[in-house]
Amino acid sequence: MASTSKAPIICEREGPILVVSLNRPERRNAVDGETAQALYDTFHEYDQDPDLSVAILTGTHDNFCAGADLQAISSGKSVNPIKADGDLGPMGPTRLTLSKPVIAAIEGYAVAGGIEL
Repeated sequence: MASTSKAPIICEREGPILVVSLNRPERRNAVDGETAQALYDTFHEYDQDPDLSVAILTGTHDNFCAGADLQAISSGKSVNPIKADGDLGPMGPTRLTLSKPVIAAIEGYAVAGGIEL
């Protein structure tokens, strides 16, 4: 899926299906703090939406996810800290317990935290 959007993720609803695409091609879809929070919020909302049955997580521009954005970490703009309730992980939603399935549509690189997603 190609996109010119600057948003770190792109969400598209297709009936009862939510397609969530990582959209940081300049970083091979690596996850920084903004992306982690966006993924977390999106999957939390997905789980609460009775009209959605399944989510698909994928990446844009021929990459799934290169893991945590090491450049963001070194500049102090790393992934979000863990919340007190413990369900916000460094990659965003990886500690959430969801009541509905998420399918990873992996095309291209999936490295380190990308495999965790």
